[in-house]
Amino acid sequence: MAKITEKYETILVTTLRNGEEGAKAISEKLQKLIEDNATPESVTVDVWGKRRLAYLINDEPDGFYTLFHFEAKPDFPAELERVANITDGVLRSLTTLAK
Repeated sequence: MAKITEKYETILVTTLRNGEEGAKAISEKLQKLIEDNATPESVTVDVWGKRRLAYLINDEPDGFYTLFHFEAKPDFPAELERVANITDGVLRSLTTLAK
């Protein structure tokens, strides 16, 4: 039986309290998790960089944005959100089905 996968996209907003290098390290940690669980060759990463937030999050006016596109089994996005929620430095993350 073939593996059933879906296309997803995740937007990740990380803190800049440790500078852009610290924000990139957090993004790379989650990127590795995605690459380990997504179908090979399906992962694309679009680094938007430092952007002004629409409202303060944890008293921070700016965040570091990274957009991931990937294809994975339907149970993986819940695990990705769980890991993002417990990772220090992640301000917000959202995973949705991509069209």
